[in-house]
Amino acid sequence: MFPASDPDKMHEECGVFGIFGHASAAAHVALGLHALQHRGQEAAGIVSCEGERFYTHRGLGEVGENFADQSVIGTLLGHMAIGHVRYSTAGGALLRNVQPFFAEFEFGGLSIGHNGNLTNANLLRRELVKQGCLFQSTSDTEVVVHLIARSQFSTVEDRMVDALKQVEGAYSLVALTEDSVIGVRDPHGFRPLVLGRLDQAWILASETCALDIIGAEYVRDVEAGEMVILSEQGIKSLRPFNKAPKRFCIFEYIYFARPDSVIEGISVYDTRKRIGAELARESHVPADVVIPVPDSGVPAALGYAQESGVPFDLGIIRNHYVGRTFIEPTDGIRNLGVKMKHNANRARIEGKRVILVDDSIVRGTTSIKIVNMVRAAGAKEVHMRISSPPTVNSCFFGIDTPERAKLMAARMSLEEMARHIGVDSLAFISIDGLYRAVGAGPRDGENRLFCDACFTSDYPVPLTDQNGGEAARQYTLLSETR
Repeated sequence: MFPASDPDKMHEECGVFGIFGHASAAAHVALGLHALQHRGQEAAGIVSCEGERFYTHRGLGEVGENFADQSVIGTLLGHMAIGHVRYSTAGGALLRNVQPFFAEFEFGGLSIGHNGNLTNANLLRRELVKQGCLFQSTSDTEVVVHLIARSQFSTVEDRMVDALKQVEGAYSLVALTEDSVIGVRDPHGFRPLVLGRLDQAWILASETCALDIIGAEYVRDVEAGEMVILSEQGIKSLRPFNKAPKRFCIFEYIYFARPDSVIEGISVYDTRKRIGAELARESHVPADVVIPVPDSGVPAALGYAQESGVPFDLGIIRNHYVGRTFIEPTDGIRNLGVKMKHNANRARIEGKRVILVDDSIVRGTTSIKIVNMVRAAGAKEVHMRISSPPTVNSCFFGIDTPERAKLMAARMSLEEMARHIGVDSLAFISIDGLYRAVGAGPRDGENRLFCDACFTSDYPVPLTDQNGGEAARQYTLLSETR
């Protein structure tokens, strides 16, 4: 199997979308999920509601594979709906783990879709099983469903708050009841969630690019620790959780979010260009051309080129038509996998000193192949510049990373990494340079606005499942087995 997404990249777990008050609710959710496809390609689902009846369609694969047929959309009735695209980290790639989940409670039906990862889900799950709860999935999201069911509060909103006060970790979620769409963001604000409007309809989405695709207006970000309730009465905002330090995931700006999104009031594209400029100021070497590793390295490479004065060029061409899977009958063909996705543009490389700009190095396997390809195209020198600091730790807040022992930066020095991937020099942006690029100034004790634990080991919340007894398994497509 050859995943469409790079197996040597970190990947976001999922994206969510919800809409209240539109006659074509499900169709708009499907479009919104198309825009969020980069956040998860393993599965997609939509749940809608009309009166007291809920309608659902979920399936493995991309949005287009599940919702291109209008007859499917036609079965999802109602003026409100939520949707989810999934890339599994907590729970395997199984149909039973596809969200949004739906359950019948004493108060009626409730559907929920979750972006993030709960760091005490295993502990809570064991306690719930001892109390007699039966789990239908291996996803941490189902823990929230059971906690809602067991809550003694009367309203849906109070039950959700009661449940979420018992969990630790990252969550931006959307929920659908018989008369409302609800959005909640964890008190640290790890994962993004925005509020939009289309005529009289209200919308929740992981990113603003999902608003753009349906012509909706961006209203604001849902704040960390905020619950918003969309209903016939309009929009109601609650802040039911204890205030906590803001820790938005800084990797959203480096790689995860689409470059045309605006998150926390900051343009992702402009931030990536500023990161490239910081890289040039910190680690420039004489060169003839700046080349991005497409597509994620393009904005940073542009910023690097503009700051350094070295010409930018497309020395690597990406094939956008690589399918979701590819049959690789022999080891020889399997080893050519990188060329299915990237090919060197020899005319722009041969005889030149090349600066390669990429967003990250995880295990280093793809970097080795890219560097070898550029050298084979005749590069005189190859210098690699990375628009993130070295990734030395796993993420437990909804990002797909391998275990720490497989992270190249966790087991090699800078010089060893450079030799390993075969470059003349290697440099990463500094953590202070990254903070400057996002407009936050240098990182210090008073200025830690982001979650950067994968770079700094500074985990903002307890890793309960990791540190106490049975560790939470990191389900990942970066390993050969799941």
